[in-house]
Amino acid sequence: RRKLRTDVAAAFPHLSAEQLTEFIPNKEELNVIKIYSHKGEAVTVYMNNKNPILFEIDKALYPTVYTLWVYPDLLPAFSTWPPVLQKLAGGADLMLPGVVVPSSGFPQVERGTLCAVTLLGNRAPVAVAVATMSTAEMLAAGMKGKGFAVLHTYMDHLWEYGDKSCPPTLAPLVTDSAEKESDEDEEEMEGKDPVISFSTDPLQHVDVGDLSLKEQDGCAVLVGKEELDENSAAEAAEGANTGEHSQLTCPFFFPVEQMDALFNQCFFHALKCKVKKSDLPLLTSTFLRSHMFSCCPAGQQLDIKKSSYKKFSKFLQCMQQQKILQVKELNKGVESIVEVDWKHPEIKAFAVPEGFSSASAAQDSKSEDREQVYRAPEIIPLYGVSAKMIPLFQESGHKKGSILSSSEVRNIIINYVKTNELVDETNKNFVKVNAILCDCLLDKSEQDEISHLKWDDLLSRCLERLQPLHQVTFFGQEPIVRKGNIEPINITIAQRSSNKKVTIVKNLELYGLDPQYVANVLQQKVQASASITPVPGTKDRVQVQIQGNQIQHLAKMLLEEYQLPRKYIQGLEKAPKLGRKK
Repeated sequence: RRKLRTDVAAAFPHLSAEQLTEFIPNKEELNVIKIYSHKGEAVTVYMNNKNPILFEIDKALYPTVYTLWVYPDLLPAFSTWPPVLQKLAGGADLMLPGVVVPSSGFPQVERGTLCAVTLLGNRAPVAVAVATMSTAEMLAAGMKGKGFAVLHTYMDHLWEYGDKSCPPTLAPLVTDSAEKESDEDEEEMEGKDPVISFSTDPLQHVDVGDLSLKEQDGCAVLVGKEELDENSAAEAAEGANTGEHSQLTCPFFFPVEQMDALFNQCFFHALKCKVKKSDLPLLTSTFLRSHMFSCCPAGQQLDIKKSSYKKFSKFLQCMQQQKILQVKELNKGVESIVEVDWKHPEIKAFAVPEGFSSASAAQDSKSEDREQVYRAPEIIPLYGVSAKMIPLFQESGHKKGSILSSSEVRNIIINYVKTNELVDETNKNFVKVNAILCDCLLDKSEQDEISHLKWDDLLSRCLERLQPLHQVTFFGQEPIVRKGNIEPINITIAQRSSNKKVTIVKNLELYGLDPQYVANVLQQKVQASASITPVPGTKDRVQVQIQGNQIQHLAKMLLEEYQLPRKYIQGLEKAPKLGRKK
């Protein structure tokens, strides 16, 4: 603790001794945990009062947004527009066109300086970033290019380790005397309104009607409406009119409340449009999977774990208390909906979202088409002529890098042996090893000992010494040749906290399968939370992660539905063993 306090004092010299003691208390519990980023980097996180306050990467300390909300002036701050926050939380860096230039000018920073990112009109930081250029370089570049490499944001996974609180609304520092006088007049008129407040209109000081977001190379950029074509401008305006800003801006984006609202919408939609009296009694799992999921708007996904209910049975109990429906346990451990009050005011008052039916039908047909259209790709192993094997293949007109199939390699070797009369006269199952075969196929330790090789041994040695390649042909597309052997679909079981298991599936993209689509299908089939996460140590590869040991369901999907050969699936042996029936 003493060493940490010393390191914090060195990293953030602006902290006073009193603030330092308050920041790293002597007696309060301080926990240290280690996590890994999507890139596979080890990150040490320091927790106080159940909130992460610091994180350490490569022996460098960085404050979290929880810390910056208490000490908002700890780092030099740069402001951006509220709609940019969603892109930053999604992993984008901050581009200079999205940075708001204040009347007082930017703080003076050098390249590599740790900075805070705030939203216009609110001094509470929402991101921690490293400046990629100095202030002078930013201005000299005409405020174009990448300005900040973002490390951590409000609403990211590190923030989720804490109490998931939202940023306070901190009034901007007043620098102009006239502004200060006008603010004092406003405070006198408003009475005893606090400086820190939670406004119900986060965009009241910002007009973003003429702005739109685009993404460029993983960075958030703000573009003026005049740069958009008429259609794009119309779409941006439509998004603003439909309340899109309420989902983008901070601090009024509540994922839990939004998921609760989505569950309520899909619940009433399903009861009003999908379920009939003749369907009762209806298994609660079937109601969720077959009816509520189909009522979910395009681009959104129901996940009970992200709601305040946490369990679907608890959600239904809440609805039962309102006397909307009745749930009973008809079989042991299996609940069913046995009665629905279709005359209930909530159901009668519910209005089906306009245009939803056609959109959902299109989405359903699209999903069905994707499932029907998918065909397992044709995978053919190929071989490239390496530098060491050139003497053996040059007689047949091939050079380094020539791509051959296994049958072509076999024919070339057979022709070479016959042309050079290398078949053993006494035993035709053996081939005499000449100087070229010796150099190409034998190790140094074998060259003095082996004078003959069996045909099978000769061919296998040849294939082993060629460069491995493979050709993948998806239905209706041109063949694609890739280096190396194709990686199998890798299924593993990982242990999580509280002895919980998760199933992780990698390499689906190599076989033309959309990981997000597979995750959605699995989630509906097994009724467990499924998500997409980046593969550690890679840039553009993702993996499917689903709760529990779901290998049996995966095996049925991949082998029976998608008709993938078993040899391209690794990890099926880890499926849970079924208990014997007594």
